Amino acid sequence: MRKIFTIIFGLLIFSFSAQTQEKKMIGVIGAVSGKISNNSKILKTGDKIYLGDTILSNENSAAQILLLDQSTFTIGSDSSVVMDTFIYDPKNNDGKIVAKVKKGSLKVISGLVSKKNPDNLSVEVPEGTLGSRGTEFQTIVNSKAKETRTLLIGPGKNNTLGLRPGAVLVSNKFGNTMLNKPYDFTKMKQGSAPDKAKKITKKQLKQFKKKMKALRVAKLETSKEEKKAIRKEIKQSLKDQGFEKEEIKVLIKEEVQKAKAERIAKREEAKSEKKAKKEANQAKKEAKQEKKEAKQAKKKEAREKKKAKKEKAVKNKKQKA
Repeated sequence: MRKIFTIIFGLLIFSFSAQTQEKKMIGVIGAVSGKISNNSKILKTGDKIYLGDTILSNENSAAQILLLDQSTFTIGSDSSVVMDTFIYDPKNNDGKIVAKVKKGSLKVISGLVSKKNPDNLSVEVPEGTLGSRGTEFQTIVNSKAKETRTLLIGPGKNNTLGLRPGAVLVSNKFGNTMLNKPYDFTKMKQGSAPDKAKKITKKQLKQFKKKMKALRVAKLETSKEEKKAIRKEIKQSLKDQGFEKEEIKVLIKEEVQKAKAERIAKREEAKSEKKAKKEANQAKKEAKQEKKEAKQAKKKEAREKKKAKKEKAVKNKKQKA
């Protein structure tokens, strides 16, 4: 499914300039689970997202939005997210993206705008601002508790794939905290500075994953008919702008290759993480075994000393007798 999304957005950027200022199209719904709506209607896969739209999700609902610069926004259950600012020049990838999360959860995978200038993608929350530095992160806004929790997913500064180190600057007028290691976590309450970054606990991580559960459980796959319809619409848009058939084929091929390279990079990173985890577990197991053997050796030594002491006492007793 990621492959078709990348193709769609690689093509959609070329139709960006054709949109009117009154209703500027900035992206498309890539996947939906449950009930998702904007200011005026229920949304489904393939629907366009416009500047100024407020995306609303019900309980046990979620949606994935792909923006024109290839950024991915995943909106969790019971959420309200406003597409506040979207400026994008496809010729040089300059621009600015701002989303406002009023409540609920938003996961962001940054795209070309953030890649060109990491400071140009930000998420505003009631307690402050989250500044993306070319990375993947998730935030949860608890409007009742007046608290925002933010998690950096990656990539970190020590990744082995040569990827730009990712980070998120969590800030408000009272202070700021930089998350720059995978699974760094912080909380920010209204009227106070963000907490210092710390490694997220398993319990806290479950809360983040729960917000996106609807999208995973649904195992969302765009149907062949939907993919065909979306691609047909985009091809027609390119054709209307004067692109030749062969040019369109080249564009699609380039995006497929780009998507393939991204998948390979992610797969290699996952392998590296799995290998590192396996080695760490093995080292832990060996250390535990060494500790056990040392303990057993110590007990054996103590028994032998006790036995020798007892034998010596018996020998001394016999000599005295």
